[in-house]
Amino acid sequence: MTRLRVVRGLAMASHPGPTVAVTTLVTVVAWSAGRSPAGCLLVAAAILTGHLSIGWSNDAIDATRDTSVHRNDKPIVLGLVSRRTLWIGASAMAVACVPLSLASGVLAGLAHLVGVAAAWGYNLGLKSTRISWLPYAVAFGLLPSFVTLGTSGDWAPWWASAATALLGVGAHLANVVPDLADDLATGVQGWPQRLGRLAQYAAPLPLAAATTLLVVAPPGPIGAVGWLTLILVAALLTIIVLWKNAPFLITIAVAAVSITTLVLRGDALTH
Repeated sequence: MTRLRVVRGLAMASHPGPTVAVTTLVTVVAWSAGRSPAGCLLVAAAILTGHLSIGWSNDAIDATRDTSVHRNDKPIVLGLVSRRTLWIGASAMAVACVPLSLASGVLAGLAHLVGVAAAWGYNLGLKSTRISWLPYAVAFGLLPSFVTLGTSGDWAPWWASAATALLGVGAHLANVVPDLADDLATGVQGWPQRLGRLAQYAAPLPLAAATTLLVVAPPGPIGAVGWLTLILVAALLTIIVLWKNAPFLITIAVAAVSITTLVLRGDALTH
């Protein structure tokens, strides 16, 4: 097993799409909230290490299940990286995430670490329960407070926490849609799997609610940008309903558009 293959396997197992998207968006929000360049780098490092630990542990835990259904999009199944390597990487990133999170302050760090712990809880078994949505809601819902507690020392506004929690729930639904058959075949009975094909049509609901909150709830007028965001997100959500393999990519786009709108509103998150 060459080093290049291992690096490729680690990259694939990191779930690069959501990892890059969440790290980038949270860092941009931290910058818009007034964090210094050094502070933004610490935020990015904390989010990145947390997500790497989550992604690598997820693939390590699911290795047997993924192999049984021939998931050729998984690096362990392809033989690019071993389960042991992923466990070592996940553990190292989890350890690194602790001081990097606490570098933003004790409360801020704890808020982020609780979110990371919730995601690990999902990987370790909650994904197969009726409350599989809860770790997503907790992990995403705490991200705004990780930023604001580390900047102003205040908890994020309720609407920001509610909106990101809803984005997390929508992402959970959308992420499962393409893999419903494989999940059911291997005994995964989380909330989306219990919904079955309805998950594809349910995913837009929390995403629409999240976008509406991020556009309407901050102080000040909605403005042209806000209305344009609502129209654009409505179009993206329509694609989720119509295209089975699009939901998760579209979810990332919805989150990016919504967060960008919040950033363009200026200091809304700190009020």
